[in-house]
Amino acid sequence: MVVADAGYKTPIIAKYLWSQGIEAVLPYTRPKGKEGLFSKRSFLYGHYLDSYICPNETLLSYVRTTRDGYRLYKSCSSHCSSCSLLKNFTLNKQKKKKILRHLWEPYLEVSEELRYTERHKKWYRRRKETIERCFADAKEKHGMRWTTYRGLAKVTLQAMLTFAAMNLKKMANWLWKKAMPFYFFTFKQKKTELLKY
Repeated sequence: MVVADAGYKTPIIAKYLWSQGIEAVLPYTRPKGKEGLFSKRSFLYGHYLDSYICPNETLLSYVRTTRDGYRLYKSCSSHCSSCSLLKNFTLNKQKKKKILRHLWEPYLEVSEELRYTERHKKWYRRRKETIERCFADAKEKHGMRWTTYRGLAKVTLQAMLTFAAMNLKKMANWLWKKAMPFYFFTFKQKKTELLKY
């Protein structure tokens, strides 16, 4: 299972993960597009017809596939020109609505459906407790807000040494807790008591 940020929510990454037998736990992303217009989510995709259906029950048929692997769907201007919801669909002068759908979008849709399950919600919540905390520590305590060196090789070396030091600190804490469970518990208890006052 891989828990990823919104920046990694792309069809290519989702396809790679699912095809490798790895569950892609991806977050909610806000609909893109102009304010006041229907987003892509307002349209229903029909697998059997290979078309999109608009909220006014008009088909957007497949036209062609672009070089980037996106399938283009267009509405018919004769239907859209007399539509009462036209102002919510498009600002196009030709009165046509266009929708792009990636060839590997079904992989994203699987992740989107699983996003509502308790299992995936739990794993996504853990991301902020683990990954985000590591990045925050690296920035605030280990000087990763700005790099000391220039060039990809030198910056990579700095990052690797920083995270190696962080891992050693983590391992030392684990070993200390394991070796001294009584002292760790007493220290934690005293800290809680002090915080009350």
